[in-house]
Amino acid sequence: MPELTHRRRMLVLGICCMSLLIVSLDNTILNVALPSMQKDFHASVSGLQWTIDAYLVVIASLLLLSGSTADRLGRKKIFRIGLVLFTIGSVLCSLAPGLGWLIAFRMVQAVGGSMLNPVAMSIITNTFSDPRERARAIGVWGGVVGISMAAGPIVGGALVQSVGWRSIFWINLPVGLVALALTSRYIPESRAPRPRRVDPVGQVLVIALLGSLTYGIIEGSDAGWTSPLIVGCFAVTVLALLGLTRYEKRRTDPLIDMRFFRSAPFSGATVIAVSGFAALGGFLFLNTLYLQNDRGLSALDAGLYMLPMALMCLVFAPLSGRLVASRGPRLSLVLAGTAMTASGVLFAALDAQSSNALLFTSYVLFGIGFGLVNAPITNTAVSGMPRSQAGVAAAVASTSRQIGQSLGVAVIGAALAAGLHTAAWWIIVGCGASVLILGTLTSGRWARGTAERAADLLMAEDSADGTPRIPVSTS
Repeated sequence: MPELTHRRRMLVLGICCMSLLIVSLDNTILNVALPSMQKDFHASVSGLQWTIDAYLVVIASLLLLSGSTADRLGRKKIFRIGLVLFTIGSVLCSLAPGLGWLIAFRMVQAVGGSMLNPVAMSIITNTFSDPRERARAIGVWGGVVGISMAAGPIVGGALVQSVGWRSIFWINLPVGLVALALTSRYIPESRAPRPRRVDPVGQVLVIALLGSLTYGIIEGSDAGWTSPLIVGCFAVTVLALLGLTRYEKRRTDPLIDMRFFRSAPFSGATVIAVSGFAALGGFLFLNTLYLQNDRGLSALDAGLYMLPMALMCLVFAPLSGRLVASRGPRLSLVLAGTAMTASGVLFAALDAQSSNALLFTSYVLFGIGFGLVNAPITNTAVSGMPRSQAGVAAAVASTSRQIGQSLGVAVIGAALAAGLHTAAWWIIVGCGASVLILGTLTSGRWARGTAERAADLLMAEDSADGTPRIPVSTS
């Protein structure tokens, strides 16, 4: 792809951020609307979990396929298809006559969503070749999550309270159409130098792995953890995981390139993404139900209560991008893990819900932590990898986020359904501690050495087919 002017690169970044905005807004707005959906559809806790996790599981299952397909067929082309499907899915969700239909239409949204964020990140990676400029761009990208967290609860609360929960899906229509028009005009087409072959077996194994795991966790409380159905689900999970790791190692063009995981920073970023977003999914799920069902707040008031968390995320996400550009990922990850852990401890050990002072302090801490964690995850995921596989590397990071959020909702929801409210908060504490520990261990000199060796191995093995590889550096 030819070098673009600074103004054009900023425009491309803005268009890509629009896709992240509608996907992130969709998640934050939906959380605020859960109690209203529960009343209209007479839904159980597990039903509410599925309105979130059906989307997350589908999108996580297809992200890798979308990333590699975009590298092969054209990133702009796949990005446009994703915008169309996501917008259509949003309209269908607003018309859903029942909970089952809503869950099905959320899955349509997810198919489109899987073509947006990882492909947009691949476009950004290929547009911003300078490492520091790319890190700042990723910081802006992460800041959009903060904007969605700030605007989502308030906009969603206002819409739910004044028009009804169906209106929360309407907001995606104008943003999606504008993003589609701008994409067609301003984003240049780009592809990987060597097309990657489709991996249908790997794709089926990923779907089986994520689907069986999520179903088993969500339905375990109702069906019984030792029931044949749930035991069978977890057996499928284990078999799919073993099959995936063994099969992918033998493929020339795997859906998931296991060589990536020889890099300690990349592996650490993957687990950190799962932990950080599991904490986010559980945190939003718990607080939304608490504020509206237990405290009796309206949807708008509940959104305003969580505004301190969203504002902190908005402030610290771009700051994290600058910290990663100037100091590397360790400082952001350590601060993020510390803040998220402290927020969970306030709920688990000090009963933060007993006073507004503790409640708002925990919201501020969690917003700081989550704002800081996103940029180092993304930057580490694409650094050192061949640029020809930027879509796949970015998709692994995005998949980890979606897996984490779906597991957070599933596990925390299961604990809530079992009456283990305090245990649910300790799970969030564990997720924050995981970010802190892994952020420290996988960002030092030893970890950087494994990243360099993994990059050398990738370029040495891949260059055997005659295709030049350019590593995506961060220094």
